[in-house]
Amino acid sequence: MSEIIAKVIEIKNHESLHIVKFGLFEDELSMMSLELPNLKVGMKVVLGVKPINIIIAKNLKGHISFSNRLNMKIINIDVGELLCSVRLLYNDIELESIMTRDIFEEMKLKIDDVVTAFIKASELSIKKILDA
Repeated sequence: MSEIIAKVIEIKNHESLHIVKFGLFEDELSMMSLELPNLKVGMKVVLGVKPINIIIAKNLKGHISFSNRLNMKIINIDVGELLCSVRLLYNDIELESIMTRDIFEEMKLKIDDVVTAFIKASELSIKKILDA
């Protein structure tokens, strides 16, 4: 699981649904959850996301319904028989994206490419509260 340290900047609630926004350098990430730990604005947390839930786009034009998008640089690629692991860097944060080898080859990804990484808000989770 990839990890991201971020700061809670906003919490919205309606009935049992929670939307939490996190500050991450100059960007923001959003998490949608039905359960929420004892969280307050200003707290630092460790967010988790599975590598299969990090989607990569190259030369994307137009709109897409992912609220979480980060421009990242490819720093490592591990090509297997069926799957590929792509290591991404955003400031000092490393994330991993796993995709099929077929789509990896179709996208012609290479080290040092700048891509957009997308994370669905429902796939982001809080692994640990650092300011408890």
